[in-house]
Amino acid sequence: MSGNLPHWRQTGTTYFVTFRLGDSIPRAKLEQWEREREEWLAAHSEPHDARLREEFYVLFIERFQKWLDAGYGSCVLSKPHVGSIVEEALRFSDGERYALGEHIVMPNHVHALVTPLPGYDLSTILQTWKSYSSHQINHALGRRGGNWQKESFDHIVRNGRQLKRIVEYIRNNPKMGQIEQAGE
Repeated sequence: MSGNLPHWRQTGTTYFVTFRLGDSIPRAKLEQWEREREEWLAAHSEPHDARLREEFYVLFIERFQKWLDAGYGSCVLSKPHVGSIVEEALRFSDGERYALGEHIVMPNHVHALVTPLPGYDLSTILQTWKSYSSHQINHALGRRGGNWQKESFDHIVRNGRQLKRIVEYIRNNPKMGQIEQAGE
């Protein structure tokens, strides 16, 4: 998948992925984030060691996740019939093209743990989820156009401790979104 975010790929690994609706982050926040990310990447040439990958994750991925949890945008995924479209897309090729782990459909974004099976790659899996669900969402809502932001976040799950932390994050994400909304 082409885009502006760094995407590290490794065969036989599990990824923590997040993809979001196109209107889920206010333009001003997104521009600030992109500018700061570009500055950080320019100041930290590859290869990135574990410390720098963690720094990048905290500064950019965690912060972005907090903004998603704040509930910006149309939040059409909160409509049960729309959220179920995305859930169906995620489960469709589970066990055939990938192993789907813990996942959740939030009002304006999706989190999933996914392990591509041999012969399949993460970019194609994400494209399939987004393309199918976008078409079905438009049909259900009687509209046209794109629903998903082109870019997705993905993070290689490096060990069991990290996997446990991510599973807890996904399971607690609805509660975190409620806290973020109440705090605004």
